[in-house]
This record gives sequence, structure tokens and C-alpha cells, in this order.
Amino acid sequence: MQDDIVVLGYGPVGRATVERLRAQGRPVRVAQRSRPVDLPDGLAFSPCDVLDPASLRTAIAGAAQVAVAIGFPYVGKVWEQLWPIAMQNLLDACAAQGARMVFLDNLYMYGPQRTPLVETMALTSFGRKPAVRARITQMWQQDKRVQVAALRAPDFYGPGVTLSHLGDTGLAAIARGKTATFLFSPDQPHDYAFVPDIGRAMVTLLDAPDDAFGKVWHMPCAPTLTSREILAMGAVSMGTRLRVFSLPPLLLDALALVVPFLRELREMRFQWDRPYHVEAEAWKARFWSDVTPFSQGVAQTMRSFAP
Repeated sequence: MQDDIVVLGYGPVGRATVERLRAQGRPVRVAQRSRPVDLPDGLAFSPCDVLDPASLRTAIAGAAQVAVAIGFPYVGKVWEQLWPIAMQNLLDACAAQGARMVFLDNLYMYGPQRTPLVETMALTSFGRKPAVRARITQMWQQDKRVQVAALRAPDFYGPGVTLSHLGDTGLAAIARGKTATFLFSPDQPHDYAFVPDIGRAMVTLLDAPDDAFGKVWHMPCAPTLTSREILAMGAVSMGTRLRVFSLPPLLLDALALVVPFLRELREMRFQWDRPYHVEAEAWKARFWSDVTPFSQGVAQTMRSFAP
């Protein structure tokens, strides 16, 4: 079995996964629709569109494993159209190649819950985006041709990560001396994962034996804090006083009528109007639990955003 690894998607998690593999001297290739402008010299790249079966098969040719860290625009209708196609193409391509797949997932498929999230929770039919994540979960779980391991992570943050609730309008805004904007309540306990830790977890699964596949794994996180507490750490590191503007629920509902992006976010309000905790006991028992504490992760993130 060849040991080549293809990383599909070069966003924050794809980068973190590639960096860890390269640091270990591992053979790795990056594949996505366009060549990243910051692709390191010597790192192999293949143009690839996961919605094009032939393109995908060509991109992963010769790979023993495929790490999937892709996304689509944050629109329910787009997810309903594209995610099932992408998942089917991924399964078909990996089956033809005989490659294992490590799939970076979120936690939407559980829908609204009032208790900590565990891997055995039933899949939801709630909403558009959560229902789509449930559907593609069923697709890989029912496909017996491919060994798939899903890493489910909550909202994330990290150095250079802007597309996050703690990103451009959060910690990055604080680094610029601005008021942080938080669309939901910043005072609910909420788990966040540090992107370099997610990259480490992706590599852990790539290195895991076959009995770790065919399963769902929850990403371990630092002890749960509120978003305000995390943002306050950023302010302290900059020597400033924390200023946070959050949208009252009624204002969010009103703006969602005319702002499509807010309408998409409103569907996921159940992640923010109550404590949001992710249990990862299975992962900790099998692999590791020494995640980056917020004190270190926020400091690294703020340094990356500093003017």
C-alpha cells in the first residue's frame, strides 16, 4: 500500500494538516480548484473539482489516503445541491483508488440539543444545513466500499483564521483596536477548537489503524469558556479593554429578513442560545487529550493579527 496522502482543500485545517505532515517528512499533495497563492515551494499540487468525478479521480490517483477539508458557500440551498454530489464523488473516487478517507466534519447533524454532544446522538432532520450534514453522514456510513473516519469539530479559531466567530470580527478586530462584533450571545459557554490541534487530529487519524475507521470521532477542546471570556483574553494580550457589540435576538430576526447571510446564521441559533459542549471522551481514551489551552492559543492568534 502506498503511503501518499492527498489533502483536499487548503483552508485553515488543510494548511494545518499539510504543515504537520511536511514537518514529519511525509509525502503529501494538495488538491483543490485553484492553486493556492501561498503554496510552499516543493509542495505538489493538483487542480481538482470535487463536483467533477474525473477531476477528482485524477487528483487522488496513487494516494493511499485522502484528507478532506473542503467547504461550500454558507447557503442552505447550495449545501442541499452540492454536498451530496461531493460526498458521492469522494466515495466513488476513494473506492476506485482503494484509499481511506479522513473527513473533517462539523456538528450540525445533531440538530438542537440541550445536553453535551456525544457521538451516539441520532441524526437530525432539522433545518436545511443540519439535515444536509445528516444526509451525507448516512451516505458514508452506508457505503461499505470505503474506510471513512469522520472528525467532528466545533467552531474553530487560530492564527490567521478570519472566517470564524472569533476571527475577523472578533480577535482580529481587537488586534486592530476595534470593537469586537458577535452576532449571538457571547455569554453562553461554547466549545472552540484550535486549528493547529485539528490538523494534529487529522494526522492522528491518517496514522490510525483500520479499526479507527467506520467511526465518528469528536475533536477534543480546551475546557469550555464563554466567547466573551476568550475575547477578553485577546484584549488583555493587546493591553486594551474589551469592547463587544452583540446583536439582540429580535434585531437579528429583523435583519435576517433583508440580509441573506444573517438568515443562514439564524438557522444555527441553537448552537448559541444555550451552553454548547462537545464530549470527546472516546478520542481522549484512544488518542490524546493535551490540547492547546486558550491562554496559548489566543496569544498565538493575536500575534498573527497584530498590525
